[in-house]
Amino acid sequence: MNEPDFASEASISAVRTLPDRMPNLNRHHHSHGQLLGTVSGLLSIGADTGRWVVPAVHAVWIPPRTEHQLLSHGPFEGWSVYVHETYCTDLPNRPLIIRVSGLLKAAAERATSWEQTILSPREKRVADVILDEIINAPEEKFSLAMPVDERLVRIANALIKNPEDNRRMQEWAEWAAIASRTLSRRFHKETGYSFMEWRQRARLMRALEMLSEKIPVTTIAFDLGYDNVSAFISMFRKTFGITPGRYFR
Repeated sequence: MNEPDFASEASISAVRTLPDRMPNLNRHHHSHGQLLGTVSGLLSIGADTGRWVVPAVHAVWIPPRTEHQLLSHGPFEGWSVYVHETYCTDLPNRPLIIRVSGLLKAAAERATSWEQTILSPREKRVADVILDEIINAPEEKFSLAMPVDERLVRIANALIKNPEDNRRMQEWAEWAAIASRTLSRRFHKETGYSFMEWRQRARLMRALEMLSEKIPVTTIAFDLGYDNVSAFISMFRKTFGITPGRYFR
């Protein structure tokens, strides 16, 4: 993905990306804010504070100087809008997922045709629409907040790497050398979820990635540690409002 030139004081610049598969990018950051939208496929975003998945017709806002990494799952098509740091003051100060409205989509499509960094008055008006849409778009719950405590981070990373691990919370506490009550209390305080809720979300985030790679639902259910397919489908529908088999249709 090409980085925009911000030598000027342009409020916004945009770059269109149309690869068949998004190149995976290791941890990096940039001085500008980035709105990364998906047309088809699925992206995973990782940062110190959490993980996010970006399904089709959604976008992720990444504030300036936020270290992150990108990983695509299967064929991907998308677009990026870059916002000069000067104009990010009123924009969200943390990464978040938003659903792309028809207005935002149209404005972003217009912006991706811009080649210069100094915007005309007409282009500035389009840029203002994009900024306003980012500010006012409702946040989608495709995120997994990471804990801060080093012992909890160790557990969280282990569960992300092996979401099928069904050890009980008490066993995880012993593994990480932390009292189970402390683990329970701090997990909720630092992530907003109980340990069990967080583990379920970690599994569902991984399920979205696997679904985008055309892995059968039955395989996903058992690979993620569910006792049966029905339990997985029920949890998926409860969270996303649709069955996993229909999610990417």
